[in-house]
Amino acid sequence: MNINVKAFVKKYTMVIALVAVFALFGFLTHGRLLYPQNMSNLLLQNSYVLVLACGMLLCILTGGNIDLSVGSTVCLVGALAAQLMDKSGMNAIPVIFLCLMVGAIIGGWQGFWIGYVHIPPFICTLSGMFLFRGLGRVILQSKTVPVKNKLFLNIFASYVQIPGLDDAKKWSALIIGCAIALFLIVSVFTGRAKRASKGYAVGALAPELGKKLIIAALVVFYAWKLTNYKGIPVMLIWVLAVVFIYSFITSKTALGRYFYAVGGNEKATKLSGIDTRRVYFLAYLSMSFLAGLSGLLMAARIASVNGDTGNAFEMDAIGSCFIGGASAYGGSGTVAGICIGAIFLGVINQGMSIIGLDNNWQYIVKGAVLLVAVIFDVVSNHKTGKAG
Repeated sequence: MNINVKAFVKKYTMVIALVAVFALFGFLTHGRLLYPQNMSNLLLQNSYVLVLACGMLLCILTGGNIDLSVGSTVCLVGALAAQLMDKSGMNAIPVIFLCLMVGAIIGGWQGFWIGYVHIPPFICTLSGMFLFRGLGRVILQSKTVPVKNKLFLNIFASYVQIPGLDDAKKWSALIIGCAIALFLIVSVFTGRAKRASKGYAVGALAPELGKKLIIAALVVFYAWKLTNYKGIPVMLIWVLAVVFIYSFITSKTALGRYFYAVGGNEKATKLSGIDTRRVYFLAYLSMSFLAGLSGLLMAARIASVNGDTGNAFEMDAIGSCFIGGASAYGGSGTVAGICIGAIFLGVINQGMSIIGLDNNWQYIVKGAVLLVAVIFDVVSNHKTGKAG
């Protein structure tokens, strides 16, 4: 079988890089990176990045635009949730809905100015970065507010359990992991049958099945690791829900194609009858809504909120998108890619922390990785002429 090695490497560059960086830090940490607790923490510490990166992808798709205010929105929403439950004693359920609504309102506010008034996204969201951070600190009264509501913590920061099992938290992880792996494998055959029934061309089975088998094996391996710690965090369910929803939107819906179209050629998109103002509005509405959800996730994971909560989160989200293959010029990128980018950054962060690398050097490494990712995008797409 003739295999185009160059095409394979280009297509799976980040997957190869992720495997390499896992192996590197596994060696440098003498295997400590792969300890069950560290594998679980890898997810928990990067859950907000995965959620934010899904929203940031839509902004970047519209033309390389970014949202600088998401970290401040995380702080504002987290502050509001903490104060409402700590000072007012409100039930967790209405607090969650109210906070998500606040996130959506913030997104609608910024989306209106960007989409309909044509304020440059950089300026509008830079303003929001200062505005919402200040509001968050005012709500907190410059204090650290604890989050003690048990219902709230159970909704976001507990572990999945299957009733009736001994040591239910741990065994739940393996059962759910095997179920997901089985679903991935079965989906290969059902997908091929569906395409064949509609008359579409069906390629060779081996490459498609092989890819899903590798993913399924990694899922089972990760589930087994979680089994040896506390099981599957509920936070993983929230993250997977966001990833699946945004993957479906970007790959299976007309709305998703609009984001790519605007980033590819906004003028042509307008001429085709698509309301580009609405596309921009929805991108920033979505982004702030997910920032609100991230604020709730962070409040639950840390069990407290302060004025620095969410600091520089926007940088991690932006970095995940560019490292994961989103184009700096817009119109290109996938949810699967940004997930790989987020995990890649997470492995680097955790690996450097385990080996005790100085925090200053950690910034240098992350900055260098991001620069290399953007240079690769520019060179591989022959767009260096647009950089000016």
